[in-house]
Amino acid sequence: MVWHNAMKATKLKDGKKKMVTVKRRMLMVGRSADGLFATEALCRHMRWPLAWGGKVEDGCVRCPLHQSTYRLEDGKMLEWSPFPLFPPYGKLLGAMVKKKDLKVFDVREHEGYIQVDLV
Repeated sequence: MVWHNAMKATKLKDGKKKMVTVKRRMLMVGRSADGLFATEALCRHMRWPLAWGGKVEDGCVRCPLHQSTYRLEDGKMLEWSPFPLFPPYGKLLGAMVKKKDLKVFDVREHEGYIQVDLV
């Protein structure tokens, strides 16, 4: 593993997430009750930044734009664009982009930094 400093650990409070750039890759790094997590920064549906209003609950992150939901442990897509609630429109939005899982990265806190492995 090759660890890269993403940010100072003191800059990430419990229950918060931030968008950071590490080695020219945009990531979302967060700290939840389950511990640290790091994923690609943008939702796989319409490329909205997940750190900007995304909800982290029950080990998942939900995009604030169309509610696509991904498991933080492995990035598996659990729901694909169920919003808006008018079913034909939601299905149309969901069909605009191929369903994809969210990339997740190994993350740790070490010597005062939150570090990620980009492999």
